[in-house]
Amino acid sequence: MDSRSPLPMPAFLRAREAEPPPLEAPPDIKRLVSEKLDSVFVSTSRPANVRVSQPLHDPRGLGWTACVRAELTSVMGQPLGTQTYRVFINEGGIADRRRVDGDDTCATENYEPI
Repeated sequence: MDSRSPLPMPAFLRAREAEPPPLEAPPDIKRLVSEKLDSVFVSTSRPANVRVSQPLHDPRGLGWTACVRAELTSVMGQPLGTQTYRVFINEGGIADRRRVDGDDTCATENYEPI
């Protein structure tokens, strides 16, 4: 019975529930980050020894998320050490990035050089 109708309705006449859109295919995270390094790091920070984790489904949607690490330099030329960012990937591109804090799972990820 359709909950919106006071009368019984045959199953073939009931409105179908919308199926969720399919998940995106996993991105080639190494290629994506190497081609769009300026989407993750400020170019003046001169990122070196860039490494990425494996992409994981973004729990907030249909895209992907991954962790990116690099050795960075300040605007004044002083080493900042290793900095880690979480990137959010949607429709094959980097949609957002955030610097991670100590509570983020990026600390326990395995990284590979790009």
